[in-house]
Amino acid sequence: MSKVLDIQCPACNAPLHFNAKLGKMKCDYCDSVFDPKDLKKTDKEEVKSQDKVVQNENYVTYNCPDCGAEIVAEENTSATFCLYCGNTAILKNKLSGEFAPDKIIPFKVEKEDAIKAFREVTKGKPFAPKLFNQESNIEKITGLYVPFWLYELEVNGSVKAVGTRVSSWTSGDRRYTKTDFYDLEREGNMIYKRVPVDGSLKLDNDLMNSLEPFYFHYLEDYNHAYLSGYYAEKYDVAKEDAVKDAEMRAIESTKKAMLNDMGNYSSKTYKSDTLVSNIVKTEYVLLPIWMVNVKYNNEYYMFAMNGQTGEFIGNIPLDKKKVVAYIYMIFAFTFALIMLVSYVIFLFGGGAV
Repeated sequence: MSKVLDIQCPACNAPLHFNAKLGKMKCDYCDSVFDPKDLKKTDKEEVKSQDKVVQNENYVTYNCPDCGAEIVAEENTSATFCLYCGNTAILKNKLSGEFAPDKIIPFKVEKEDAIKAFREVTKGKPFAPKLFNQESNIEKITGLYVPFWLYELEVNGSVKAVGTRVSSWTSGDRRYTKTDFYDLEREGNMIYKRVPVDGSLKLDNDLMNSLEPFYFHYLEDYNHAYLSGYYAEKYDVAKEDAVKDAEMRAIESTKKAMLNDMGNYSSKTYKSDTLVSNIVKTEYVLLPIWMVNVKYNNEYYMFAMNGQTGEFIGNIPLDKKKVVAYIYMIFAFTFALIMLVSYVIFLFGGGAV
């Protein structure tokens, strides 16, 4: 059985949505405002169970608890919307047991902030297409809670390197340079707390990494009320697999820190290390991201915004006509400058009789 839950207003029983600006749940009908932590106490979690029908290995169907419409969702979707009545549906079986998040960072920026950031994305980029950042080019904008693993790791071991010091002096009319080589080594341990790794195969890891940092001291205990009004995914990358990325980042950071701590040299070249990492703690959390899908000249572009800090990233296409015009302008300017210099040399260099 698939349990479907929507969050209802205790005052009028209308659906509630999380308001990122207020940091609270707000009813669109009676304008009542509630703290999600209080809702957790008052919500009776009256779920309406419907038979889950597996369409194929990637999709499932469920029935909206408000209007009864049948909705299709991807198998890893844990919160979505009814396309008919627009109410949020939280699939509780996707958020229980091993898939129950430990913590969540609620959205701090709203859809309008993501739209505004897209409108300004071409500022300072002279080769961007003139009409690229028009709001009409946005195909879809989605507030999404993305699954992340947070790891606390301890890295132990040593790093070896070769350092050089270069000295120069002059004797008579000769210039001498001397290079001294030193064997360097540092050992110790470092602890890294809450190293994030994207837990979704669907989302590009480089894109997710570019949205950092998230400020984890704002993590809240997980409460399904925060999902109301947004989409959410459950992880499909096991913590045993995701930890490899966290270990690699922690070890690379330790190498750099130990190299920097080896003293002042003209150069320091990494040689070898014995660094190993140990997992101290693992947390499963949901982090807020706005996904902006853009269509321009029949091409699709993906942008993303950190739903906590407002950091906005994505690749902007080049306007080929602008690039060609710039190249021609540089060529014309260079040619004109060469002709002017040639004329001056001819005029004052004895070319005229």
